[in-house]
Parts: sequence; structure tokens; C-alpha cells
Amino acid sequence: MNIRIFNTLTKKKEFFETVEPRKVRMYVCGPTVYDSSHMGHARSVVVFDVIVRYLQNQGYEVTYVRNFTDIDDKIINRAKELGIDTKELAEKYIKEFYEDMDALNVRRATLEPRATEHIGDIIQVVQKLIEKKMAYPLDGDVYFSVESFKEYGKLSGRKLEDMEAGARVAVNERKRNPFDFALWKSAKPGEPAWESPWGKGRPGWHIECTAMSSSLLGETIDIHGGGKDLVFPHHENEIAQSEAAFGKNFVRYWIHNGFVNINQEKMSKSLGNFLLIKDIIKIYLPESIRLFLLSNHYRSPIDFNEKAMEEASGALEKIYTFLERVEDQPGMPGKSDKETGHLWQQFCDAMNDDFNTAQGLGVLFSAVRNLNRILDESGDQLSHEDWEQIKAGYSDVLEIGDILGIFKQSPKSYFEQKRQKGLKDEAIDPKLIEKMVDERTEARKAKAWTKADKIRDELLDMNIILEDRADGTVWKYND
Repeated sequence: MNIRIFNTLTKKKEFFETVEPRKVRMYVCGPTVYDSSHMGHARSVVVFDVIVRYLQNQGYEVTYVRNFTDIDDKIINRAKELGIDTKELAEKYIKEFYEDMDALNVRRATLEPRATEHIGDIIQVVQKLIEKKMAYPLDGDVYFSVESFKEYGKLSGRKLEDMEAGARVAVNERKRNPFDFALWKSAKPGEPAWESPWGKGRPGWHIECTAMSSSLLGETIDIHGGGKDLVFPHHENEIAQSEAAFGKNFVRYWIHNGFVNINQEKMSKSLGNFLLIKDIIKIYLPESIRLFLLSNHYRSPIDFNEKAMEEASGALEKIYTFLERVEDQPGMPGKSDKETGHLWQQFCDAMNDDFNTAQGLGVLFSAVRNLNRILDESGDQLSHEDWEQIKAGYSDVLEIGDILGIFKQSPKSYFEQKRQKGLKDEAIDPKLIEKMVDERTEARKAKAWTKADKIRDELLDMNIILEDRADGTVWKYND
């Protein structure tokens, strides 16, 4: 097995070798829980969910940590706006995060710590940095000295001297360097605070992740991930404080996913195109959303628009139609006797090349087209060789679906879910559809073909498609 990962730190693909054989220690930055989760959150969480699933499938024991930042300036300000305390606010949005991610079939991480649960660990790391003269207390605050860490900027490629020359950071004359960042913030009236050697206060954002990852996974971990927006300053600062504190390489492989754009524009509240997961789920089936999020390579940007979602919905339906078609075959003998087939191997080849789900999906759709062609050409007489190919393909589609987190329901359940959603969106009465289908069936029995065709066309105008089978006519909603 030769998995290669693009390492943001080295800017190249590298063969994956873990600190401890066959064990993966993985940390991914989770949400700051002051608001509802948006499509950018969804992409990051789904991407790393698939990476974990694949590594586990390939025999790795994965300890996956995804945190919640539950104390932060944004949380404090939002809680004040709503007139509630920060803990209540965090609980509200953590609960909502789980509801969104459950809908998208995201598995729980191994450990899901909250920053406020690790105040003791945070204070220990800050003390260690002060002892090493890599950080300095100042009137109840504690700052990390970026000049003390000679490799500062190695992840983002930024040089400190260039940054200082063009600095547009807020002036704070107390700091030794304008880019020194807060490890501990002194308490302000009415804000949550904890006791510390420097007085009451709370942690800075960056130190939270260093403390949680080191306490739960150790001082050197295999994979650290998050969105590209976290490369600087968050992950750059994590490297500096972690390696300064422990004197060890912090992360072996840095993985960053690309942005979600909306109709070719950057998603932002100021542009009014900020898409929340809970709102998108009302429009599209969660599996379609998940398939869309995996349709581009994780490092590339992905553009959310109506056409892209229609394509994802159509692609999902093609797979479920194939699965239904195989399961409806007379005497369908179930999965192949072989554990996996050629399709699975091609999918693994794509995933081994930096978790390329886009290429993997391309392989999947191409194989399904070929398998459908075999079914079309064989009619009711599938040869033993064809059966084995169909069975192997069917098994591999389900195996691939387990990695991607899609195709997880029966075709019958999927089409019913889609039908109900379509009827609800269009305010169409299912009883009316059934009545029209019955009238068309009677017209066909009476060989009143013009009337039968007219009913079919009327249903088609309502986005209802019919499929005439030996055991009767079934209808589906076509979105």
C-alpha cells in the first residue's frame, strides 16, 4: 500500500509513513461554535471524514481528534448580543453542528474535546514557553515571541521581515513585535475567566489546539488538517508554539482543503451568499450534498451552484438506479464471492494518490455505465461470466459507498425519500399521481394510446417519470 499525501509544509506529495506503525494520530480543527455551520464547514468535515474512513479501511488504527472552540472573542460577543452566557451559546451550536453532520452521514471523531475542558493543559504549555523565554507575560496577558522561533513562516511561506515591512496589524506598543500573538488574555469585566499564574483570564485561540492535540495525541502527530484559511495565522502559530514548547517536529503531514465558492464568488456574509447547511438540506437530499462536496479534489476550490447540485443529484440517482436494477434481477445471488473487484482497485489507486475522490468518482460512474450496458445487452439471459462481473461491480459500489459515506440506504428508501421531498417541494398530492397512473394503466389496457400518452406527458410536466415494468408501473419524482 503506497498512499501519497500532498504536504502543505513541503509543498509536495510524500509517501505516508506514520510515527507508530499502522497507527494514525490525526487532529483536525473543528468549528468555533458561535453560529450555525455553513457549507465551508461541511466540506472540511466531510473531506476528513472520508480520509479517516479510507485509512481505517486500509488497516490503520486511527485516533481522530476534532475539537470545538467554545471560548473565543466571537463567542463572547455573540453571547452578549443574545443576552445569554457563553456556555449556553456553545451548547446550542454544538447541538446544531451534530444535527447537520448527522444529516450528512458524518461519523463522530474518536475524541471531540472542547477548549474549556483543557484549561489546565493550556496553562502548562504557556508556562513551558515562558520558562524557555519563547513567551512573555505582560500585565496579565501572555504573548508568544515570534522572533524567538527561527522557522516562523515555514508553513505559509511568509517571511517575518517581509511581513513586518508591510504590516497592517493593530498597533499594540506593549508587544515586542507586532506579530507576537496572545497565548493568554487577561480577564475583562463580565467575560468568562479562569485562574492562572498570570491572573484571571482565558486562552488565546492558537494555544488551545496545541494543548488539546499534545494532551490527547502526543507531542508529534501524523496528520493535522483544516481549511486553507487556517494555514496562516492559526496553523503557522500552532507550529511555532508547539515546536518551541516541546522541541520536536509537531506534525508530519499538513492537509488543507480548498474553499467553497457560491456561483463563482467567495462565500461571505457581506455578499449575502453565506449558505448554512441546515438551509441547503431543505432544498437538496443530504447524500446529493455530500456527493457534490466530494466531486472535486479536496485541495481545489469547489463552486456551489444550481447546475452543480443538479449534476450531483443526477449522478446519485444513476448509482441508486443501478443498485435497484441489480437487486431486482431474478435470482439475484447477492455479493460477489470475491472480496473486491477491479473497480475497487481502481478506486483505491485514486484514493492512494492524495485521496482523490474526484478521480475515484469518475472511475465509479464509468464502471456503472459499463455494467448497465452488460445488463442492457444480456436481457434476461445473463451468462455466468456476466453475473460474476455484475456481482463484483455491485459489491465494489457498496464498498466505495462506505468510504464516501453515500449509497447508505436501500434504493427503495432513496427513491421514496426523493419522491416525498419532491412532492413536498412542489405541493403535489401523491393520491392524484396514483389516480393518474391508474387511469393511464386502464387506457393502455383498452389500447387508448393517445389518452395514455397524454397522461404520461401531464405527469412529466409535474416532474413525474414513469417506468413500466412486468409487475406494473412505478413512478418517481425527477428533480
